[in-house]
Amino acid sequence: MANSESALPPSAAPFSPFSISGTSLAFGFLLVAMTGYFLFWGLDYTNHNHVLLFVLATIFGVFMAFNIGGNDVANSFGTSVGAGTLTIKQALLIAAIFEVSGAVIAGGEVTDTIRSGIVDLSGVAVEPMQFVYIMMSALLAAALWLLFASKRGWPVSTTHSIIGGIVGSSIALGIMLSGSETAMALVQWDKVGTIAISWILSPVLGGLASYALFHQIKKHILQYNERVKDDLKVIKTERKQLNEEHKTAFERLSEIQQIAYTNTMVRDAQALREEDFTPDDLESDYYKKLNDINLKKESVAAHKALETWVPLIAALGAAIISAMLLFKGLKHMDLGLTTLNNYLIMGMVAAGVWMATYIFARTLKGASLDRSTFLMFSWMQVFTASGFAFSHGSNDIANAIGPFAAILDVLRTGEIGASAAVPPAAMITFGVALIVGLWFIGKEVIATVGHNLTTMHPASGFSAELAAAAVVMGASTFGLPVSSTHILIGAVLGIGLVNNQTNWGLMKPIALAWVITLPAAAALSGLCFVVLFAIF
Repeated sequence: MANSESALPPSAAPFSPFSISGTSLAFGFLLVAMTGYFLFWGLDYTNHNHVLLFVLATIFGVFMAFNIGGNDVANSFGTSVGAGTLTIKQALLIAAIFEVSGAVIAGGEVTDTIRSGIVDLSGVAVEPMQFVYIMMSALLAAALWLLFASKRGWPVSTTHSIIGGIVGSSIALGIMLSGSETAMALVQWDKVGTIAISWILSPVLGGLASYALFHQIKKHILQYNERVKDDLKVIKTERKQLNEEHKTAFERLSEIQQIAYTNTMVRDAQALREEDFTPDDLESDYYKKLNDINLKKESVAAHKALETWVPLIAALGAAIISAMLLFKGLKHMDLGLTTLNNYLIMGMVAAGVWMATYIFARTLKGASLDRSTFLMFSWMQVFTASGFAFSHGSNDIANAIGPFAAILDVLRTGEIGASAAVPPAAMITFGVALIVGLWFIGKEVIATVGHNLTTMHPASGFSAELAAAAVVMGASTFGLPVSSTHILIGAVLGIGLVNNQTNWGLMKPIALAWVITLPAAAALSGLCFVVLFAIF
C-alpha cells in the first residue's frame, strides 16, 4: 500500500533561502555587531585582565556557538524544514527563542557534568591560566571539527566534540607537568565509558521510540486514509456511472416525458434540502440511487482517523512537552508545585490540546484528506519542533557557554571556582551566533537529516521530533550529556525502517564521523593547547 504522505508537498524547496545574499549580509553584520558589543561589555566584566586572552576566548566561544548552530541546530530542525513544515526563517525564529531558553533555564546539569566530571585536575597543580588554556583549546578544537563535519553534511555531536576537546587539552597539560602516565590518570575513564554507553544507546532509544510512534500513526491514520481514498474513488466512479446512465436514459425519453421527469427531479432536489427529509420523499430513480451513493460515502467516515487518533497523539505530545517544562525547565523557578500539581497541569494541557485538535479536525471535514492530514501534522510538528529545540538547548548550547563561562570567571577573579555564572550578555551573544551559524552553514546537515536519510513529511517529522524530545529530556533529567544528534538521527532511521526507505549508505560516513569525533577533537585540542601554552 502506498504511503499517503507521498501526496504531500515536496521537501526540496525549503533549502533555497540560504542563497539570499541580503539576508546573509544582515546576519553577518548582526553577529559582528553583537560580538563587538560583548567585547566592549566584557572588558569591564573581566576588569581589563588579560585583554588579548579575553578577545581570543570570545572569538573561540562565538565560533563554537556558530558551529553548534550549523550542525546541531541544523540537525534539530532538519526534519521540520525537510518536511516543508517550517521555512528556514521560521526555523531561525524558533531556534532563537527556544534553543536559548532551553540553555538558560534547563542546561545547568549537563554543563556541570562536562566541566567537572570528565577530568580531575586535582592530581596536578593547575594554575588558573592553564585552566583557561584548557577551555580555550577545547572550544577551538570542537568548533573546527564541527565546521569540518557540517560542510560535509555529517550531523555529529557537540557533546562528543567538547568532551574530546577537554580531555585532549587536559592530557596535554598533564604530560607537560607530570608525564604521560599521570596525564592519562587525569581522565575519569569510568565516566567516559558511561557516557560512551549512553552514546550507543542514544540512537537505539531514539529509533525505537520513533519506530513505535510512527508505526502506530501509519497503521491507524495514514493507511486508514489510503483505504478510505480507495473507497471514495470507487464511490466516485459509481456516481459518474450513474450520471452517464441517467444522461443516456433521459435522452431516450420523449419531450413530454423529459419535461415531466425534470419536474420530478426538481421536486427531489428540493426535498433533499428539507430538514425532515427521508428517502421515501424521493420520486425519481436518479435521486434514489444518488441518495444511496451519498449514504455510502457518509458511511466511509473519511475523517474518522483525523478526528479520533490525531487528537490523542497531539495530547500525548502536549503531555511530553509540558512535562519537559514542568519537571525540567521550570523547576529552578521555585514555583512551589508538587509532583501531583505537575501531573495535574500536564493532564489539563493534554486535555486542552485534545479538544482544540478535535475541533480543528472537525473544521476540516469535507476538505481534501491529504491536505487535512498535512495541515494537522504540520501544526503539531511546529510545537514538537519548539519542544525539541528547548530540550536540545538544555543540552548542547551549554557546550559552548559552559567552558566560556569558566574562562570568564577565571579572567575576572584570577581563581578557578567551583562554578561560574553565565552572564546574560554572553548568552545573548552566543544565541545570535547559534542562529547565524544555522543560516550560513546548516544547509548540508538539514539536507541530510530532512531529506537524504529518508523522505520526511509532517507526520513522520512529528514522530521523529516527539520521540527524540522525549528521549533527550529523559536523559537530561538524569544529568547525562547524551547526544541529541544521535538520538534524532536514530529517530529518523526509525522512520525510514517503518517506510522501508532508509539510506544506509549515507549512514556509513556519518557513523564513522561519530566514532572519530571524540579522538579527533582531543587531538586538535591537544595541539591547540601546546600552541597557546607556547605563545602565552
